[in-house]
Amino acid sequence: MPKYIIERELPGAGNLSAQDLQAISQKSCGVLGQMGPQIQWVESYVTDDKIYCVYVAPNEDMVREHARLGEFPANRVSRVATMIDPTTAEG
Repeated sequence: MPKYIIERELPGAGNLSAQDLQAISQKSCGVLGQMGPQIQWVESYVTDDKIYCVYVAPNEDMVREHARLGEFPANRVSRVATMIDPTTAEG
């Protein structure tokens, strides 16, 4: 199934409290539960002003629907073409 990176612009994201992050996570999981098992949240990275989320879903429309239902920004949704890591250098 395709993997997507979602860029969410959220000024001050890096200053969110543990309680804020828990509430956001709970809301996301609630929406995912309503949408069914086809879409899965893998992980997210919080930076100063953005949150980058990794999702597995059948298509971009489903990723955007999750954002709409959860009232989350989804400023950019990019499908992952391939993954590389240090072992890729080994050939």
